[in-house]
Amino acid sequence: MTKKVHIRTFGCQMNQADSEIITSLLQDEGYVVTDVEDSADLVILNTCAVRENAVEKIMNTLDNLKGKRRLRPGLLVGVIGCVPQYYREKMFGMSEGIDFLAGPDTYRQLPLLIENAERGIRGANLAHIPEETYQGIEPSRTGRISAFVPVMRGCNNMCAFCVVPFTRGKERSRSTTSVIDEVERLVEKGYKEITLLGQNVNSYYDGDTGDRFAGLLEKVGIAAKGVRVRFTTSHPKDISESLVRVIAEHENICNAVHLPVQSGSTRMLELMNRGHSREEYLEKIAMIRNSVPGVTISTDLIAGYCGETEEDHCETLRMMEEVRFDFSYMFYYSVRPGTYAAEHLPDDVPEKVKKRRLEEIIALQNRISGELHSAEIGNVVEVLAESESKRSETMLMGRTGTNRVVVFDRNGFLPGDLVQVCIASSTSATLVGTPVSSS
Repeated sequence: MTKKVHIRTFGCQMNQADSEIITSLLQDEGYVVTDVEDSADLVILNTCAVRENAVEKIMNTLDNLKGKRRLRPGLLVGVIGCVPQYYREKMFGMSEGIDFLAGPDTYRQLPLLIENAERGIRGANLAHIPEETYQGIEPSRTGRISAFVPVMRGCNNMCAFCVVPFTRGKERSRSTTSVIDEVERLVEKGYKEITLLGQNVNSYYDGDTGDRFAGLLEKVGIAAKGVRVRFTTSHPKDISESLVRVIAEHENICNAVHLPVQSGSTRMLELMNRGHSREEYLEKIAMIRNSVPGVTISTDLIAGYCGETEEDHCETLRMMEEVRFDFSYMFYYSVRPGTYAAEHLPDDVPEKVKKRRLEEIIALQNRISGELHSAEIGNVVEVLAESESKRSETMLMGRTGTNRVVVFDRNGFLPGDLVQVCIASSTSATLVGTPVSSS
């Protein structure tokens, strides 16, 4: 009988892309993917370890699966990705409901791990494989509008708070040829948007061609002419004038840059081992905006990092006012065991203070985002329709080239259409409008 697998993905876009690779591998083994967890013979949790609450979600999910395993004794559960890579074999002791573990570099071994689990053998493969990029595996994608294309894996930056170098390993890049080949196949299939992925895409390097990320992005822009091209994530210390020039020169490369800063205080940035100062970050912002008119900048911010004072926090608020980020991913600091900060820096900001500072950051970002969105009222923007709006079947949701979310009257348009939309109103998160034409 055909076996069914349900894959639940936690965390970042890279995890989503990995789930597409895993799906392809398991389909080659005869599995059929199901969205209905209760009908699955195998449940795989593809996990993220960056935030403490992400780990809590996974443990809660495992607890919920215990009851289903009692009702269905043959149900197998695997935990893969960054959490088992981080906690390693002690994961088995954290939940009795785990049949196998696999790290981000060992997905090719999933069929063997599953086979052993079916025989009652709990197994783990958590090896770091420096050359693994999953090149040669065609991801199994469900949509036909937007596609993720991982171009490199791992990170060498060793930011003091971050577990990624421990869970994802050292940086390694796919060949330019393999990336372009995949992009060309996506264009032929009719995809409207392609996002190049990496923990730090600016570190991309193909030793055979000599291509850095700017060179790769330019080649992708040419290969995907007429298709939107995005990329994430960039590190401030590595973003280059050549990369910004490529964005400016190619109409289909979107004018949106995600540039995580984490803090507006140079003292905090030094304690975080970010490799740049406040002033250097602001210089990079000026370089981007001088070269790419109308570009939007988004970022990541951490409140209450080790040793953060009120003045450090105010420096972050002042930077937000100065840069006016379009949106931010905002968190308060949680200790990740094994990182430099956990081993060497006291977590000395009380949780109550962390939460209050985070609330202030969120409130300021909401105000800035609201003001930026309000300034769009009356303008006509090009929107790639992505899906039906969650609130009404008479509305569609999509994004502008600057990555702003737009909800608009359906008017006969379909997901995948490029639509010219006149903006009539806005919130801090969304633009709302009416179509004027399609392009």
